[in-house]
Amino acid sequence: MSGFTDQQLIDFVYAEARMLDEQRFEEWLDLLTEDAYYWMPLAHDQDDPRLHASLLYEDKLLLRVRIERLAGQRTFSQQPRSRSHHLLARPEIETTHPWHAPEKGQYTVRVAFHYVESRLDQQTLYAGWSTFELADVEGALRIKLKRVDLVNCDAAMRSIQLLM
Repeated sequence: MSGFTDQQLIDFVYAEARMLDEQRFEEWLDLLTEDAYYWMPLAHDQDDPRLHASLLYEDKLLLRVRIERLAGQRTFSQQPRSRSHHLLARPEIETTHPWHAPEKGQYTVRVAFHYVESRLDQQTLYAGWSTFELADVEGALRIKLKRVDLVNCDAAMRSIQLLM
């Protein structure tokens, strides 16, 4: 096990956001472990996605279906396509997080963000924090869990088309 530096973990988070903004979704899927989840809680301090409703709780298969839908010719809600932009604060290594165990190849990184999703004349701003549980898989960082906590997670909101 090689171990990753703080700078490598930080660079990974920046690269992941850029990949999403550039809509390189297939590449993004490759960053996920086979048992990965993308979770967007519906309530502040929600601790279990299975016992409570979530805005999103998708495994890799469902994320693949979402990405295929985005690329589909008959996805009229994406003609023209939505665009996004992440503005990230400097990611922080969460050394006290229960998942974080570098000796086991497990890392936790948290980043505050502002995220804009735009399509035609509609632009929506979201703010929140993403927490990444990363794993060393054969010497490469992979996302085991990406948790996206929105500041206004409990508010009525429009359909979120892309991945934050």
